Amino acid sequence: MVWKVVYFKSARGESFVKEFVDEQRPEVRAKYAGMIDFLEKYGPFLSGKYTKKLKKNLYELRITGKEQIRVFYTVRQREIILIHAFKKKSQKTPQRELETALLRLDKISHI
Repeated sequence: MVWKVVYFKSARGESFVKEFVDEQRPEVRAKYAGMIDFLEKYGPFLSGKYTKKLKKNLYELRITGKEQIRVFYTVRQREIILIHAFKKKSQKTPQRELETALLRLDKISHI
């Protein structure tokens, strides 16, 4: 069964993950596109190599390579909603990035 991957949009119509990805180098965009295809085909609950559950209803997609990219997402019915993305530069996920994702997740929950 195929999953649908969608972008979270702010009240002003901003699509933060898409804008972030569009600013990356071609190699990073290609890896991102491959991982999104993987999510659509196999769903949001992949092995720990590719995804990690961070909080209730909040998951992390891991895109590895020269640069470590993380995309936070949530799942609603058969949709995977991409809510935040950033370049990971340290071992631990920065609290600021997590808080941003949780704020957006809260907005989705109230829709």
